[in-house]
Amino acid sequence: MYSNAVRFSLLVRMRVIQLGPYPPPHGGVQTNIVGIRGFLRRHGHQCAVINLTRHRKHAGDDVYYPKSALETAWLLVREAADILHLHIGGNLTLRLLCLGLLCCTLPRRKAVLTFHSGGYPSSTEGRTTRSTSFRGFVIRRFDALVAVNDEIAAFYARCGARLERVRVISPQGPVVADAPLPEPLASFFASHRPVLLSVGQIEPEYDLLLQIEVFGRILRRYSGAGLVMIGSGSMEREVRRAMSRQPWAVHMLLPGDLEHAFTLRAIRECSVLLRTTFYDGDSISVRESLARGTPVIATDNGMRPAGCRLVPVSDAAALEAAILETLTRQAGEGALAPPGEENLEEVLRLYLDLASKKPSSVVRI
Repeated sequence: MYSNAVRFSLLVRMRVIQLGPYPPPHGGVQTNIVGIRGFLRRHGHQCAVINLTRHRKHAGDDVYYPKSALETAWLLVREAADILHLHIGGNLTLRLLCLGLLCCTLPRRKAVLTFHSGGYPSSTEGRTTRSTSFRGFVIRRFDALVAVNDEIAAFYARCGARLERVRVISPQGPVVADAPLPEPLASFFASHRPVLLSVGQIEPEYDLLLQIEVFGRILRRYSGAGLVMIGSGSMEREVRRAMSRQPWAVHMLLPGDLEHAFTLRAIRECSVLLRTTFYDGDSISVRESLARGTPVIATDNGMRPAGCRLVPVSDAAALEAAILETLTRQAGEGALAPPGEENLEEVLRLYLDLASKKPSSVVRI
């Protein structure tokens, strides 16, 4: 059952433009954008996306792939919208800050920022951000600020943001039924047990070489074990090379990016999800795993949801011990209920609140 806000939204038609990374490749921020877009469209709203990454396809279905900052600005000026929602998943670069400032100054639009970066608030730049800085000035211009956790909310406060403009909403992807595993994943799962799974981007911050090292130790106890790393990124060649150098290379698989439904099936069928990071935010794959009853071992970043087995950053011995202990006790644990769409509904409620405060193109029927 949906809330009154969602039922009321059936009488309102908004056009929302999200700005941020759009898959492929798939990652937490991308999944959140897809989830919001799908939820809005199912409830009668328009939702376009302006992709801000180097990964480009042909524009279509209200998804745009500008080739330059000037083209991005022109799209924002040209395309009608009630809400502009900027998603930032890394550092607050000058380029992104200028883009955010443009979103906040365009007439007849409300601007929303979601800052997904888990490591930035505790970084040197993040800790020294104050209301007098240019970063603070830009952040205060947004009509609403979405914090994916309390640490981000505290960062907004250091920027001088007004409390009533901040909402803590954990990121959530679309609710997708899983699907049978494709090849070569199906054969790999069929021939290996237990299977350790990592879902994310193949980037330096995910400490994937540590997983390869520790997996070799796990094979001493579980000779039929397998390690799967779903995702793609700048370290893909290095990770493949590291895998190929190991005597146990046949027990590891790097399948690249997968459709969300296939990823969910892999999460359901694996024995343990690994989330090893040097810094991290609120991982959607962690929440999806916990919701499906899959044990999660994650680096302690101070904001993991309840149910995770936490280990220190880049601690091979602790990770090995956590995996072995988890494998011995996971049998018989019951699965939790599948996740709902409460967080996506919170985003829609935020949009409706903003739209009700502006003279806009919102259509009421």
